[in-house]
Formats: sequence, structure tokens, C-alpha cells
Amino acid sequence: MDKSMIKGIAVGGLAMVVLGASGVTGYRTLMQPKEAEVVAVKEVMETVVTPREHCENVQVQRQAPVKDQNRLAGTAIGGIAGGLLGSTIGKGSGNTVATVAGAVAGGYAGNQVQKNMQQKDVVTSVEQRCRTVNEKSQKLKGYDVTYRLEGKDGTVRTSFKPGATLPVKDGQVVTTPPAQPAKS
Repeated sequence: MDKSMIKGIAVGGLAMVVLGASGVTGYRTLMQPKEAEVVAVKEVMETVVTPREHCENVQVQRQAPVKDQNRLAGTAIGGIAGGLLGSTIGKGSGNTVATVAGAVAGGYAGNQVQKNMQQKDVVTSVEQRCRTVNEKSQKLKGYDVTYRLEGKDGTVRTSFKPGATLPVKDGQVVTTPPAQPAKS
């Protein structure tokens, strides 16, 4: 045999090995599963807290503004009434003492009466009172999907609700949402 024939046999043998290996690889690729069976699907929820302002109108009572801080009107009216009442008691110098004592006692009593009236004098108004309240709601975060591929179970999280199967590419479960058909 000459050298070119040996080279031809060697190159041909090498080509057969390469073709055989690629055929096995191609066969394996063809034999890989295209889908994984979905065994269970569980929604994954997330609690979302949203603050908001809650306002309401409330009746409020406050002491009315006082015009006579020193209660002079009550003291004067009480003093006059007490003096008149005291003057009806006794004669002579006793009458003068009774009149003065009546005026002092009446002045004090009138002052206290006006004080009580001022404290009970209230003004009612409506005020708006606001506070922050937190509202809770549930938001769908995704789906925990249990699948079976070649007799083994696995779990993945998807953003979409799968059907009965999930696609498999290169031996791995595909977790991207399926493409939506174009609208015409």
C-alpha cells in the first residue's frame, strides 16, 4: 500500500468516528423529553401594606372666651344685693355693720356665681381629625410548580400559571411565560 492510500484510510476512519459521535449526540438530543409533567401548582401570595390617611369630623367643646376676667359684674351685683339685704337687719351702728358685711358676703357670692357660669359656658365647634391607617392586601407573586421530568420531581417558581406540562429545553424546564399569539 502506498502512503496516499494509508492517509485516505486514516482520514476516512477519522471521519467515521466523527460522524458516529455526532450521530450519537444527535440521537440523544432527539431522545430528550420536550415536556415535563406538572404535578402540582401553588399560588405564592405577598402581603402588601398601603398607608392612607383617614379623616373624620369631630365635635369639640371648649370654654367660651371670657369677657370679664376679674368677674367685676358678678362681684358688683352680688355686693349691691348683699348690702341691700344687710341694711334690713339691725338698727343704728348694727345696721351699718350688717350692711357692710352683707355687701362683702354678697360680693364674694356674686363673684363665685359668675365664675361657675363662665366655666360652664362652652362653645362647640367641628374639627377635622386625621390619622394614618395601614390597609393590607394580597398580591399574587407567582406560582410554585412541582413537575416530574424523567421520573424525578423538581420545583420551580413561575410568573404564570402553567398548564398540564412545562416545556423542556436542553434537559432544563423552561420557566419563561409562553409567547402570546399575535392579535390580527
